[in-house]
Amino acid sequence: MKTMKKTRDITKVFGLILFILPLFSVFGQSIEKPLVDPEADVIHANYQYEYVPDFTYEEVKQRIDAMDSEMAFELNDRIFSFIQYFAVRNRDYTKMVMGRKDLFFPMFDSIMAQHEMPLEIKYLSIIESGLDPQIRSRVGAMGLWQFMPATGRMYGMTYNQDIDDRMEPAKATESAAKYLKSLYRMFGDWEVAMAAYNCGPGNVRKAIRRSGGKTTFWEIYNYLPRETRGYVPQFQAMLYLLNHLEYHNFHLEEPSYSMASTEVRLNRAFNLEKLAELTDLCVADLEVLNPSIKNRRVPEQNKSMAIRIPKTRAAYLNQNLAWISDSLNNQPTNLIASASLQNLDSNGSPRTEPVTYSVRSGDVLGSIAQRHGVTVSELKYWNNLSSNLIRVGQKLYIEATIPQNQTIAQTSTTNGKKTYVVQPGDSLWVISRKHAGLSVEDLKRLNNLRSNSIKPGQTLVIG
Repeated sequence: MKTMKKTRDITKVFGLILFILPLFSVFGQSIEKPLVDPEADVIHANYQYEYVPDFTYEEVKQRIDAMDSEMAFELNDRIFSFIQYFAVRNRDYTKMVMGRKDLFFPMFDSIMAQHEMPLEIKYLSIIESGLDPQIRSRVGAMGLWQFMPATGRMYGMTYNQDIDDRMEPAKATESAAKYLKSLYRMFGDWEVAMAAYNCGPGNVRKAIRRSGGKTTFWEIYNYLPRETRGYVPQFQAMLYLLNHLEYHNFHLEEPSYSMASTEVRLNRAFNLEKLAELTDLCVADLEVLNPSIKNRRVPEQNKSMAIRIPKTRAAYLNQNLAWISDSLNNQPTNLIASASLQNLDSNGSPRTEPVTYSVRSGDVLGSIAQRHGVTVSELKYWNNLSSNLIRVGQKLYIEATIPQNQTIAQTSTTNGKKTYVVQPGDSLWVISRKHAGLSVEDLKRLNNLRSNSIKPGQTLVIG
């Protein structure tokens, strides 16, 4: 009996093997078939991963030696390690700057050429900001070239509640070129000048003294601050990589290009929203072209500043400059806000001076912002806060804000004449847009107006 049972067990196992073997064959075919098409004899690409080519120190050295560059440099282990980092471990950062470089590099080249500087200096902005004109560091440096407020003012850049020229690409680049050129005159070496741009000329002089009077970057390398020791090699790694993208399988599919624009001076305070309303422009486009305007507002003290508009609307603005300029003094009709009592002084007038607030127990940024008629984002920006965390006793700086009262538009009929009461934000052109078939010339004729000047509360005949 035992022998017969053993025989039956062996038979079952053998049958199971005969059943499973064809399945292995089927699975094997299903795995191999998508990779090779026997009919066309073509190998199909596998797009599930990004191919990162291998490269050696010697290959990179040969490419660097062959570069036609005003700022020649020699490869070393430190630079090679950063090339590996940007080409392999942090490819996303390299792709990001690839997508942005055409927005700024033509302008960089023009300004560097005017100052007779090596064009390769432009790659320094990648290390400073990743080519983001509105990026802010944890210590308050801002823009493509990461200027601190004091240094920015030293080079003529405006910095106030509404305007921050550190975010304006051309102005910031012009200032960076002047500063770097002064550092080059100071140290006679571009690599050392870039090191001083990062850590300050005082730290570089200290490193020179500690090195025994050496004058090149790599000679004083060990005596520089730790961050600066990586700063210049990163610049050189990016200089190499963006000139040899094809060797590292970087291919940009959708590059970004700058919007064709032109400068205009309106010589008056105004809102970007109002300008967009009057010219049929997109506010977002105006913000992209004018990143130095922080709150969509050009204040009275900066009214002479040049602003950029899309070139496609330049002719229209020039042809209609008289009434557009007249209407800009008024606030946008769709953005008039009610006044906050916290923004008024003891006499009930709009508060014009900044205040300092001491955080109390139970306070959060949202409640403080609401209490003072500002936004959480503004509070964080004014106080260089990277999170919403605050502590009891902490001093918060709150800028001045000037509220505007909201009035409801009124239209009525008196003695057979249709009239309209002028509201804050109105101009003749805005009123004509509110009433079909009514032109600016009609309004002037009906009301015996010799100019486009009107004021809130004035009653106009509209039909």
